[in-house]
Amino acid sequence: MRTLIATSFVSLDGVVEAPGGEAGYRNAGWTVDTVEFDPAAYEIKAREQEESTAMLLGRVSYQAFAPVWPGMTEEFAAYNAMPKYVVSTTLREQDLVSDWGEISILRSLDDVAALKETEGGPIIVHGSATLNRHLSDAGLIDRYHLLVFPVLLGAGKRLFSDTDKDKQRLELVESESYGNGVQKLVYDVVR
Repeated sequence: MRTLIATSFVSLDGVVEAPGGEAGYRNAGWTVDTVEFDPAAYEIKAREQEESTAMLLGRVSYQAFAPVWPGMTEEFAAYNAMPKYVVSTTLREQDLVSDWGEISILRSLDDVAALKETEGGPIIVHGSATLNRHLSDAGLIDRYHLLVFPVLLGAGKRLFSDTDKDKQRLELVESESYGNGVQKLVYDVVR
């Protein structure tokens, strides 16, 4: 079974919306304007590219990344080369870009569960706040890679839903603190 990894920039109060400056959110860009840049804190991002073999995205994140990431050949070479899967009930084949490698549309969480059963290495989930909440609620996420920023944002899309469900235990497998206040937390889901 393939490992499904959710990776996120997250505020201390759980917000994941618009960390890089995406329009439409009043606190957009909170990862770049909140703390001093420390390249050591982003080491996990390079490692994710090296270790992942496929990328999973929700429709909104796909539509934000697809026009930009294919042109970022130095920063995202490995991501650009790997297969991508977009979970959407509305996206059509003709809506997919042609310059970003192999892209498949999955129509349901059952399709994601079936993808996890295929041969291959880890699948990384980028952005995709709504998808991440649904994947978590369905018990499909195996690992979390979190960079927690020392900021409280109040409103915004959150990493976890407020669905009433059974507790889920996590095991901390890696952590590090950086001088700028960012915390790296890597958790495996205990089943």
